[in-house]
Amino acid sequence: MPLILNQPAPDFTLPSVSGEAVTLSALRGKPVLINFWSAECPWAEQADRLLVERWKTFQNQAVWISIASNANETSEQIREVAQARGLPLVLVDAGHRVADVYEAVTTPHCFVLDANGILRYHGALDDTSFRQRVPARFYALEALEAILKGETPAIQHIPSYGCTIVREMPE
Repeated sequence: MPLILNQPAPDFTLPSVSGEAVTLSALRGKPVLINFWSAECPWAEQADRLLVERWKTFQNQAVWISIASNANETSEQIREVAQARGLPLVLVDAGHRVADVYEAVTTPHCFVLDANGILRYHGALDDTSFRQRVPARFYALEALEAILKGETPAIQHIPSYGCTIVREMPE
């Protein structure tokens, strides 16, 4: 099933770093920010700092999920780094099944869903680039703000940047 803007996002169930299963559709009722994430990527580390700073604005109105899909990162490493960075909910996508369905290619790579699970934005967290290291705009958070106001985000897609998600090679 291809990922289509303004259509329901594919449902999934993944284990969190603390072991409980989390199902996306069970989170309906609040908008959701999904961020494909890495314990090792410097771009993801910068995104984590920025999101942790800015999430206070949204924490009671939305849900932030980080999904670790890199084949080269262990569950223990993911758990330790997530805890050290203060991330609220980190899921482990062993085998990168959810990353494949969502067509996530980098860390960070963001997807913003409205309270009904409809995909309203996907792509870059912000306008950071190899030339511009300090972001001026936060596209994913702008989309979330629009959704919370009952509006459609003005920008619904910006190509993501960062480290490529490491996938297992088929044998």
